[in-house]
Amino acid sequence: MQLTKRFFMMNALTVLVSIALTVLAVIIFVAAYTKVLGPEADIDDFKRIFEVRSGIGEIKRAAQTLEFEQLLDKSYQQELSDRVKALGANAVILKNREVVYTTKKFNAIDIEKSLMLSDNMPNLDTLELEGKTYMFARADYSLQSGDKGVLLLLAPIKLKTGFYLFLGIFTVSFFILSFLIMNFLVSYRFSRGIITPIARLRDAAVKISEGDLSFGIAEEGEGEVRELCRTLEFMRIKLKESVYLQQKYDENRKFLISSISHDLKTPVTSIKGYIEGIIDGVANTPDKMEEYLETARSKAMLVNAMIDDLLLYSKLDLNQIPYHFEKTNLEQYFEDCVFDHRYEYEKANIKLALISELKEPVYVLIDRERLRRVIQNILDNSRKYMEKVNGQVDIILRETRTSAIIEIRDNGKGIPEVDLPHIFERFYRADPSRKSVDGSGLGLAIAKQIVEGHEGKIWVRSTVGEGTRMMISLKKY
Repeated sequence: MQLTKRFFMMNALTVLVSIALTVLAVIIFVAAYTKVLGPEADIDDFKRIFEVRSGIGEIKRAAQTLEFEQLLDKSYQQELSDRVKALGANAVILKNREVVYTTKKFNAIDIEKSLMLSDNMPNLDTLELEGKTYMFARADYSLQSGDKGVLLLLAPIKLKTGFYLFLGIFTVSFFILSFLIMNFLVSYRFSRGIITPIARLRDAAVKISEGDLSFGIAEEGEGEVRELCRTLEFMRIKLKESVYLQQKYDENRKFLISSISHDLKTPVTSIKGYIEGIIDGVANTPDKMEEYLETARSKAMLVNAMIDDLLLYSKLDLNQIPYHFEKTNLEQYFEDCVFDHRYEYEKANIKLALISELKEPVYVLIDRERLRRVIQNILDNSRKYMEKVNGQVDIILRETRTSAIIEIRDNGKGIPEVDLPHIFERFYRADPSRKSVDGSGLGLAIAKQIVEGHEGKIWVRSTVGEGTRMMISLKKY
């Protein structure tokens, strides 16, 4: 609900509840007053009003049985005067709207007012004269001469003005008090739902401006305030992720610079040494010249491969490389991988075989080029560290209910148990003696990043002297 609508409804509710409480309080007050303070007075007043009403009604009915000329008789007028005085009332006899007899002198304007009101409202029984309330009765006469006669009976009613004044003061006071209390409660509720969360948002904004993003912003308040809290929290999370990514990028940049300067030093030094050997005339025969140049070329290719690995790992670590997944037949895919690497393995006198234990075609969702880099890195490691005459590398395919398992098994020298937990760390080598000739040391770290980018898992089992088993698990499609 919008704040403006909610604010309007809360104010309207404050007024309505205050009115309802005031009405209830007035009812209770009147009931208590009647019961405790004035029951007898109220009964006496009621009896008095009833007696007066009955009395002037009886006088009216008796006068209506007489002719108008009889009303002008002195003896009747004396009797009429006695009867109305006994009731505390007054009588006025008029002929053609002119007073011919009255028990009390009334203002001509009041008399005319009484006639006009009673003409317009035949059932009128009370009216205001001289600032007082009178009980009223009227009898009309039509004379043979065409004139009109009227008998007015007026009995003053004494009202409890003090009680009503006190009741009015009580009503107004109670309404103001209840309105203030309700307004305080509404303001308190409003402050908890809007003002307090806004104050916390202000503090949060100050912390964000100071670079402190370690806190959380709770979703609280009403309507737009809650949405504002949610938006600001989302912004804080995004800023925190952005800062983290920037820090990680800076760390990677520094790491790349230090790694490039450290790992490239040896092959670059070798290239420099061989070129200087050619310039100085050490390679004084064509065969030796060719050997120096070939060595320099291989070192240059190694430098290029190391730089490529460093850049690829950096992009993978920062999630800057998109994946293009395709539904792929697992067995056909690895047949192509074996074909791609068969020449290198034959040249190294190592057997490479594909063993499929799949009972039916299995499909996986993969980025074919990225996963090919994983297989290449693993197979290159197996080939480099074989150091056996009868080397053998098998790619074994099997499946579980939900996953496809790829096992790359070799019979090489194996990896020491102490090195197994670190084998997927960047720039880690289980054999430090080969550091200068075996590439960047990022092969398995890159493989791990790519496999995890496929929502898969990669792990290793190895025994020294027996060989290594590299395992990859991918979800079946």
